[in-house]
Amino acid sequence: MKLKRAVSLLCIAAMVISTLSACGSKTTQEPSGSQALVSTTSEKSSQELGTPLADIRVRQALAYAIDMKSIIDTLFNGKAEVAKSFTAPGDWLNAGIPTYEYNPEKSKELLKEAAWPSDYTLDVVYYYDDQQTVDLMTIIGQYWAAVGVKSQFRKLEGDLASQLWIPPTDRVNGPSSVKWDLAYAAVAALTESEFYNRFASTASNNSSVPKQEGLDKLIADSNSTMDTNAQKKAFGEIQQFVAEKELAMPLYHQVCFIYTSKNLDTAGIKYGNDQFSYEKKILDWKISRSDKTLYTNGGPQEFFWYPMVNPGYMINTELVFDKLINADENLNPTDGMLAQSYKVSEDSKSIEFVMRDGLKWHDGKPLTADDVKFTLQLMLKAPGTNAVASGVVNDITGAKDYIDGKTKDLAGVVVDGNKVTVKFDTVAANALQVFSQWPILPKHCLENANPAALQQDPFWQKPIGSGPYKVDQVVMNNYATLKRWDGYYKTGTGNIETIYMFASGENDANLVKNAGAGKIDYAWSKSTDDAKAIEAMPGMKMDAVNIRYTRCFYINQFPHEANIK
Repeated sequence: MKLKRAVSLLCIAAMVISTLSACGSKTTQEPSGSQALVSTTSEKSSQELGTPLADIRVRQALAYAIDMKSIIDTLFNGKAEVAKSFTAPGDWLNAGIPTYEYNPEKSKELLKEAAWPSDYTLDVVYYYDDQQTVDLMTIIGQYWAAVGVKSQFRKLEGDLASQLWIPPTDRVNGPSSVKWDLAYAAVAALTESEFYNRFASTASNNSSVPKQEGLDKLIADSNSTMDTNAQKKAFGEIQQFVAEKELAMPLYHQVCFIYTSKNLDTAGIKYGNDQFSYEKKILDWKISRSDKTLYTNGGPQEFFWYPMVNPGYMINTELVFDKLINADENLNPTDGMLAQSYKVSEDSKSIEFVMRDGLKWHDGKPLTADDVKFTLQLMLKAPGTNAVASGVVNDITGAKDYIDGKTKDLAGVVVDGNKVTVKFDTVAANALQVFSQWPILPKHCLENANPAALQQDPFWQKPIGSGPYKVDQVVMNNYATLKRWDGYYKTGTGNIETIYMFASGENDANLVKNAGAGKIDYAWSKSTDDAKAIEAMPGMKMDAVNIRYTRCFYINQFPHEANIK
């Protein structure tokens, strides 16, 4: 296997050199999507700017030099997507933003205009230890060398956060607090704000981009509303700004691979980002197996995962627990789930939820608005709560006093019969996304649990939820089964009575084996090796779905001395 990888890498590198040597007759093109990318950088030298990377022409040149399409076709076997932006293709992407398609002649032209110092060597860092990353860095180094840019790549060890994301004291003039020119990294996001908030001059993790005139306001505007359409417009403007200035270099989007067997009819649903929850309408799915059982993975190894960190990563969480509202395949909040309806105030500082009548937990106990309040209070005290969810619940009025123990009641959550009103001190732009992902938990089962050790509570050995399927049999680190629950508020037209889940963690080492044995009807992964193997199996189908997961280079534009001399 290692020999094959080495031969493959040599072939790719040879292809790079061959392609570049033959590109002299290539027509120089402006970036697609914009004609306004001529640099307005003042004619300062690299020494005056404090780093050559402060020159927009250099950043654009580095992007033009890389043929990501060829890299994806070869190194990734076509199972990724070239990134035009941090935002993945779909209804959140501004299709008109500038892009930097492979154009080595344009790259050389810009480097010449910027008086690129030929003796400068880019210091490029990364922190992944897989061979594919090493191969990718090697190939990109070849592309840059072909346009006259020297580079060295090194893997970071130890405390990554302090080496990567510490901002300078002076967010305008620097100097840099980190010691690298470019950092290869990934951003996996539930919301668009996770991509772009970090470019704000006040962001705690902005170690690479000096304050940009107008950008802070654009980011603030994107965080000032819960309205999805208004958010899309705001993020589209941010995408335009970031792309025009090439403040960072998006490389590719990792995709999610969804696997289905010939036994399964998913009733025509649109597949989405299975790292999170979206409306799958599983009660309408049909299975051709005589025992009406669907086989999948994601069963518990030591316990069922508590949902504070990854609320939809395991399919069992999505099927056992319901949320207040639904999300579509693009993770846009849609209609009510446990809430029959909901209404956002005009100032986007409160949401009123009206709960459905007659809701019950799997043990027959009533599910009420009190369970909603209990869950939000628990999220404030449980460790490891996802950053997006934590940001939203901490914006609830009275959250700080509740966390500090000054009160036993979270004042901003008001229960009135079957109505729950959540009030915020400031606009919590991601609140609807959070309420479409984080499930409501049973107060009567968890009110005596220790929030600091929530995952260790016995409840997670066989949890009680409110979703369309209830936990039935559990054999830890082997399998678990879910049974269709006849107390659910929806019925559906499908016939799946049992869901059999093989035990697995975040990465399922047995997925390919079980699929080959005919024991996987629905599953997903991000592994290109899994996708390649399962796609070739008779009776199995693979669908690739865009997700909010982007690999990129962050570019250090703050003044700093060359690290490699």
